[in-house]
This record gives sequence, structure tokens and C-alpha cells, in this order.
Amino acid sequence: MHNTEVYILSGFLGSGKTTLLKRLLENERLLGRKTAVMMNELGKVSIDSEVARDEDIALKELLGGCICCSIQDKLEAQLQGLLINEKPEVIYIETTGAAHPVEVLDAILSPLFADQFTIKGIVTTVDGLRWRDRKALGPQLQQLLLEQVRHADFILINKMDELSESEQAKIIFEIQGINSAARCLLTTFSQVSIDELRKLTLSFDKKTSSSFSKSALNLTTFVYQFQGPISHTGFEEFLKDLPERIYRVKGYLKFDPSSKPYLFQYSYGMPFFMKEEMNLPLNLVFIGENIRWLELEEKLKRLENAFNIQ
Repeated sequence: MHNTEVYILSGFLGSGKTTLLKRLLENERLLGRKTAVMMNELGKVSIDSEVARDEDIALKELLGGCICCSIQDKLEAQLQGLLINEKPEVIYIETTGAAHPVEVLDAILSPLFADQFTIKGIVTTVDGLRWRDRKALGPQLQQLLLEQVRHADFILINKMDELSESEQAKIIFEIQGINSAARCLLTTFSQVSIDELRKLTLSFDKKTSSSFSKSALNLTTFVYQFQGPISHTGFEEFLKDLPERIYRVKGYLKFDPSSKPYLFQYSYGMPFFMKEEMNLPLNLVFIGENIRWLELEEKLKRLENAFNIQ
């Protein structure tokens, strides 16, 4: 099956995401790869999309909301459309500056097509001046900056030319203290070796976690494909034992061979079930931090086997 690479570009407003995207798209033209861009703006009008206007690039804009909350269904539909109609080799998703990386990853990993993606990682741009002066921001914005850094796989600290050497050293020290696993570079105008970005470790295994590579990424994802129904009570027990560091679970489950599946969503410890009207692939997508996916996979297999024995 054709597998599409996905890069998530994260970072606060005005931190250099769009400049980085321009550089990446120039590189894709040289490589001749079929490229798609998804842009998400909080307002009703997209300012940044002009950078991706090119007859060779499929562009989807998501306006009037953050990927993670108000327009998640729309994103799912547009991604599916992209995969079917454009069949891109790579998709860049530039998120609104107010987006939380976990939420964005969650929105992309729809159980309908999660196994068709290779998530390359989250690249976060940081405005060095804003980081230095972040204490002047409100507590929620300060927290968002921290979260964007904490979950990144590659961090560009921009506006290096406007910071003294001691300020640069302090910022690098602070950011590496929050996220020691990510590659961290001081840059100006998002000037980075594209080859370095391409080396981002895969955080996603579309088949099974048995060949899951131990990567340096904080957030990792895992898809389990059910062959058939499972016990509802057995699944509830499974949920009770889930590690706290599993932030999201979503997918489709069957509890009865003859009935339609349920849409299942799990967020911050709260499960949610909704009956579907049509048969859908029984994929369950997990997003977590430092999780032993192999152990989780074994439990799910036992659940399936127990139902079959009944």
C-alpha cells in the first residue's frame, strides 16, 4: 500500500513556521515528490496559504477553527480526499499557533486511514525573543509554549541574531531541560539543513508494534487492527489498566458479530462510545508517551482470543 509521509509544523504565532514551510516546499520541488499542504488558520481568511500556491502542490485550507477542536471532522474528510484523489508522497500540516501538538496528532490519526501514514514527527519553531520574555504572557499561553516544546521531535529557536550569546545559551539550556530528546537548533529565518529534518525518526508503525523502533520521540502512536468483535466488559477492564501517559485512543469496535461497530474515543481518562450506522474498519489508534506498545498489543490480542473461544 502507498504510504504517505506526514510532517507536523508546530509553533506559536509568528515564530517562523511559514518560512520553514517555504524552505521545505522548495526542497520538495527539487526532489520532484508529489506534495500536499494542509494549513489551519484560526481566522476566517488564510494569510499564509499564498506560500503554497503552486500548480504542483495540493493545498487544503481549514479556516475558522483550530484543527484540534472545532474542525476535526472536516480535517478527516479533507485528508481522506487528499489520499484518494491526490495520492501525495508527503503532506505538511501547518497548524495554527494556538494548537497543542497532541491534539493535532490526534486529529490526523483517524482510524479510517491511520495505517496509510508514516508520521515523520513534530517540528516546532520557537520565537527566541518571545521565549525569553514569556513570563509576560498569560499562564495559558505560557503553558502552550511549554507543551509545544515538550512534544516536539525537532526544535528551531528563531531570531538568534537578536539574542546575546548568554541569552542563546540560557534558552537552549531551558528548552533542553524540558525536552532532552528533541534535536534543538538556534536559527535565523528558519534556516536549517533540510537533510537534518528528513532524518526525523519514524514514530509510527502501521502494522504492529512488534517491529516498533525505539525512537527518541516523546509522543509515539500505535494502531491495532481487530479481526472481529470483543467483549464489552473485557474492554472496559482493559481501559481501567491503561497507563496515564496514554493521552488519546480512538477507533471502531464491535461487541457483537451481527451489529454495526461503535465509534470509541478516549481522552484524559474519559471513554466515549457512539453507535455507527455503517461498517467501518476496526482500527484502534493510540497516542501516548513512553509506552510499551508490545504489552498493550498482547492484552488486545488476549481480548480478541477470549471472545473467539466463547
